[in-house]
This record gives sequence, structure tokens and C-alpha cells, in this order.
Amino acid sequence: MHEYRLDLDEPLSGAHLDELRRRVYYISEAITAFRLAADGDEVTAVVVTTERPADAEVLGEKLRHVVETEVRPQLRTPPKVLWQSPSDRRPIPDAFDGLLADGVVHEVGPGQVALGDPALAALDALDGMLRDIIAEEFGAREYRYPTLLPVTALHRSGYLSSFPQHMMFAARLDGDVDTYREFAREVGERSEIGDSVLHRCGPVDRCLPPTMCYHTFDQFAGTTLPDENTVVTAKGGSFRHESRYHRTLERLADFTIRETVFLGTAGFVRDARDRFRERAIGLAEQLGLSGRCEVASDPFFAGAATAAQVSSQRLLELKHELHLNVGPGDSISVGSFNLHEKHFGDAFGIKGPDGGTVHSACVGFGLERLTYAVLCQYGWNTDDWPEPLRERCRTTRHMHRGK
Repeated sequence: MHEYRLDLDEPLSGAHLDELRRRVYYISEAITAFRLAADGDEVTAVVVTTERPADAEVLGEKLRHVVETEVRPQLRTPPKVLWQSPSDRRPIPDAFDGLLADGVVHEVGPGQVALGDPALAALDALDGMLRDIIAEEFGAREYRYPTLLPVTALHRSGYLSSFPQHMMFAARLDGDVDTYREFAREVGERSEIGDSVLHRCGPVDRCLPPTMCYHTFDQFAGTTLPDENTVVTAKGGSFRHESRYHRTLERLADFTIRETVFLGTAGFVRDARDRFRERAIGLAEQLGLSGRCEVASDPFFAGAATAAQVSSQRLLELKHELHLNVGPGDSISVGSFNLHEKHFGDAFGIKGPDGGTVHSACVGFGLERLTYAVLCQYGWNTDDWPEPLRERCRTTRHMHRGK
């Protein structure tokens, strides 16, 4: 292992530190670990670890560029908490290790975890509770979308330029018999094939979706909605490259989202977003979960307007997140409640019956994250789960008792 100290041009402190932590691993694939070097309350450098020798000057230049263009220009707004749980339930120490030891989960690879019962029963039950809210409050129409998403959908939405660090593309071999024959020959001669594939691939026209809502926006692209307000919900696999930030069930590269999209007037989508947030908070309280809901921002990265985007999103309170506790002083975002204004309506050419561009909002829940938070707080002996969750499990599927 090799360690390098990368000095900042000027010290950072306060809310800027969280934004810095969110970006360090994306600076270079070579970085395997890092820590912030502090002088009192201010961070003056980042100490990074690499497996192989690296050019510290190049790493330092990359770090300082990100800090000066994306982190330091952000407005330092204090955290705004919208709800604090009345529950003081404390999570189980080292819950993920216990889940692994008892065979409740299985690590497949970096950022990939398989779930078995009773975690799977909890995930299905929690999704059912969210679907009840969606049906009761909004009467949403449900779709099951294909996994692959056209790259054009993310291009026109602006996702490719706002979150390039998360992108995962779906490639295929170029459709030619010579390509197939040469590839098959190489496969037989090599023990590893990853670096011998891409140069034989055809044009990349599909990708793995980072979330479900882009399927919905693409579905209605270029259309005029028959009703003033439309609500669509979907559950499906979502994929984000999390670099070395992946851990436990908190930051998976391959996970499941339940997402609900609201299209319509500005008043409708804001009201829907806020109503869903309040119902979700009510569900957390019903289950006795400890956590909070707060104003948040998305992990914009590598764009010319990154700092402005983050600051604007926080100032306008366009994004709220529900955080649940998973360890001492540690919480994860299990749900987000987002206003888009006319951004996606304009990007996808979606009109209302009056001919005007629709506003949109979406609410998304990471189902593995939500399940993990519940297991961290209640364990995986189903007898210890809150009664509403146990009852839902009984009505949706056979429930196996964990340890």
C-alpha cells in the first residue's frame, strides 16, 4: 500500500466536508482509502491510499480542481431538519456482520448483496406498505418497466452531464460473424476477458437505469397528457456505480427502487410530494423507527455548474430525504422526495391538456436500504418486529423465523 498527502489550496470546514467526502473516491480509481487531515476544525489535506505507486502531483491536481470548482463555491447552508423521530430506538451493533453470519444476506460482489428470508419477507412487506400509501393517496397507475433504459432518455434529461460517476452502460458484441468467431477464440485462450470485450462492441444505445423515474419520463416523451394530473408508480432494479463508497446494504451498485412520479400542475406536484413525505413519516412512526427527515441535495459531479446546482437545490428545498438510524451516530437515506419544477417536462416535451409544459415530482424508496434500517433497529428474529410489519408479512407471504 502507498499513502500520499494531497494538500488543499485553502482549508475547508463545516458543511463543505460532507461534500468533499462524497467525491474523493471518484477523483481516481486508484484511491482505495482516504482520511481527512485536520488542523483544529479545518481540513487542510486529504491523505489517500493506493495499492500501487501513483503520481501524487496528478492526484493532488485532480483533488484541488474538484474542491475549487465543486465544493468550495457551494453556499454553506446549515442543515434543516423537517422531522425528528420521537423514537430513541438504538440500532444493533455490527448488524451486517450478523446478517452475513446467519445467512440472511450473501455478498455476491462489490456493491451486490443477495437477500434471503426473513430480510426478503421484510422487503416485500415494506414495499406493500408503500403501495398502500400510493393507492390510498394518489390512485397511481403501476407499470413494470424493462431493465434496460435507452441512453437517449438519460441524455435528454441531463443525467449524463450531472451524474457521470454513477453511469453503468449495457454493451453487446458488434453483430458480425467475424467478431463472434474472434471473440470465441479469445475466450478459450484467456483466463480473463474484461479488457478484450469493449473494442469488439457495437454502439452503446442502452444503459442500466440509475432509478425508475427515467422510464416514466421516457414513456410520456413528446405526448400531451389527457388529464391535468398523472401519477405513475413502478418498482424495479436500479444501478449506480458507487466506486468504493459501497458498503453493507447502504450503497449498492445493484438495488431495488419503488418510485412514484407526479406529472401536472405546480401546485399538484408540490402538494403530492409533501403529502407522500408526511405519510412516509407516519409509517416510520407507526413502526417505531428512529431517524429524521431533512432538506438534502443530489450528488452532482464533474459539471461546470455543480456547485450552483447543489446550492440552488438546497435553497429552494427541492429535495427532502428520510434518514433512518443504522448504527451509533450513523444513518442512511431510505427515501427521497423531489421537486423538478419544469425540468423534465421541458426535457421530454411533456404537455398538459392546456398545452403547457407539465411540472413534475418524484418520491423514491431504496427498498434494500429501508429493509436494512428496519433489521438494524429490530434484528432479524421476526418475533421482535413491530406488529404492523409482522401482520403485513403474514398477509403477503410465508414468514420464516430468523435468529
